Amino acid sequence: MSAWAPDYHGADADADGEEFPEASVIQVVAVVGPTGSGKTALGIEIADALETEIISADSMQFYRGMEIGTGAPSADELAAVKHHFIGHLTPDQEMSAGDYEIEARSVVKALNEAGKPAVVVGGSGLYVRALIDGMFDGPGKDEGIRRVLEAEAEDSGIATLYGRLEAIDPEYAEVISSNDLRRTVRALEIYDVSGEKASDLYSRHQATRKSLDAVQFAIDYPREELYARINRRVDQMLEMGLIGEIERLEKEGYSKDIMRLKSLGYREMLSYVKGEREYEDSVELMKMHTRRYAKRQLTWFRGDSRVRYLDSRTHTTGMFRLKHVMGVVKAGM
Repeated sequence: MSAWAPDYHGADADADGEEFPEASVIQVVAVVGPTGSGKTALGIEIADALETEIISADSMQFYRGMEIGTGAPSADELAAVKHHFIGHLTPDQEMSAGDYEIEARSVVKALNEAGKPAVVVGGSGLYVRALIDGMFDGPGKDEGIRRVLEAEAEDSGIATLYGRLEAIDPEYAEVISSNDLRRTVRALEIYDVSGEKASDLYSRHQATRKSLDAVQFAIDYPREELYARINRRVDQMLEMGLIGEIERLEKEGYSKDIMRLKSLGYREMLSYVKGEREYEDSVELMKMHTRRYAKRQLTWFRGDSRVRYLDSRTHTTGMFRLKHVMGVVKAGM
């Protein structure tokens, strides 16, 4: 697998340090894949069929007050099946992948002890992998190297650092955003400290790591159809009141947090709200950035051979998809 979780530690233990028991049944059923692919609906159908609960693995849906722009489950969907980690943070808070691993694994453990698998739904690949495979200690941090890299980004822009990462470790650069300063800096820091590529370190970790017993599914759409779904989804968000949501967040003092979180849609439409860009241009930019993000998500999940794909052209309805998933899950139980 290609992607690496660079700077958080995790172990095969819950928040109290207690080991997971040996798995005799599937512990996690995950619905993953790119934005706009129908993960929420399928996840709810699976959780309902298994009489279990959903753990969100969409890091933007962790935030309250950002329901429209993050495509969070509706009130009716939340009422239908219990969800964990939806709207449990304010925009000025953070939850690292390492923190998420500890908290989410404790939920998995509780559900498993009740004889149920957890259903994990989300497209944040790093968080999905943190939960299923766990995080690990990379080489020690070097604050001196980090400060030099951050200063270089401040002076010359992140593009300079990202270009260096592409030359050193193209495999890792492919699965992170070219605007992700934190992970770009960490990957370069690792290389400077250890002389090894982040992607190689993670591959070795994967070979020895005891992962949770999980089955992962994604709905596979032809690229153009997926992009059309994304464009429609953006239009629907705007019809639902995304501009009003952004205006409220700005009024509540979260403008800087919106920019820090790099949440799709908010940055682009905030520019319109502030009068810095025309409405039509902001909408087109939001659609373009969302399509690019979906492409990165596809790259990430294609790098994991464990993901099973449901072809949208043959699994045309929710009923067919659910039937296929339940067949796999029941066979594993």
